[in-house]
Amino acid sequence: MGLSDNQELQIFHALLFLVTYLFNSAGNFTIITITTLDPQLHSPMYYFLKHLSILDFSSLSVTVPQYVDSSLARSGYISYGQCMIQVFLFTALAWSEMAILTVMSYDHYMAICFPLHYEVIMSPRMGTWAVAAVWLSGSISGTLCATGVLSIRFWGDRIIHQFFCDVAQLLKLSCSNDYLAIMGVVNFVAIMAFACFIGIVISYVHIFSTVLRMPSAESRSKVFSSCLPHLFVVSLFFSTGTFTYLNPTSDSPTALQFLFSIFYTVLPPTLNPVICSLRNKTLKNVARKLLFNTKYHLLESLGPLFITV
Repeated sequence: MGLSDNQELQIFHALLFLVTYLFNSAGNFTIITITTLDPQLHSPMYYFLKHLSILDFSSLSVTVPQYVDSSLARSGYISYGQCMIQVFLFTALAWSEMAILTVMSYDHYMAICFPLHYEVIMSPRMGTWAVAAVWLSGSISGTLCATGVLSIRFWGDRIIHQFFCDVAQLLKLSCSNDYLAIMGVVNFVAIMAFACFIGIVISYVHIFSTVLRMPSAESRSKVFSSCLPHLFVVSLFFSTGTFTYLNPTSDSPTALQFLFSIFYTVLPPTLNPVICSLRNKTLKNVARKLLFNTKYHLLESLGPLFITV
């Protein structure tokens, strides 16, 4: 059903989502590029940040292009197969993002609380295994949710009051006894998400207790500068997700419920590149250096075209 029944508003929303998607793509591709090309950014922290950017871009690609296309075509229809693929990908990527945020908090914890053992514990091999576990756990979560939704039998009008195939809205269309399997999966995922949240909280309790014991104000400021962006990303992701899924769904969702769903699905992936790079001097310096080198090589290659004889 999208965000409005008015055709002009649908087109406006589609263009707004398209601009947001392009902004997200530019920001995340910038982080992915510079963390891949520059050897200075091959530490575990930037390796995890690169995969967070991949997840952000992928999660937005699952929902936004489909909505933009259907809005501009003035058709809200989505096939059953496309809907199931969207459920699988959205759930898998949402879980993977939660897992990578947990891994990043543990990485900050090890770097700040055990700096002498950090390089041994958080080795490149350890980072590779952690990222592999993140993607694998996301795939398992997505498969479980998609399998649960596939077991649902729908009745009546198959109208989803959302701009993507949301599991909570699909449950509103199910028969009375068919949603027990998917509810078990949802409860399991919710328990695991709460465990991840507790792990992040414990990590930051130890981090802040260590930082407050540092004698140097400059050291404390440096640590806070590296931790606060990640903490803000975590807070944004968990708070919007909690508000969205703890809020009871209705047959005719209000504008506020739509707003919460946008905050959960669109806002975090779009803002993460800005938040992560805003106070990170290393990222900004590397981005400037790569941009300068690109301009220099471009001018060097075009130089002979401007030589007059």
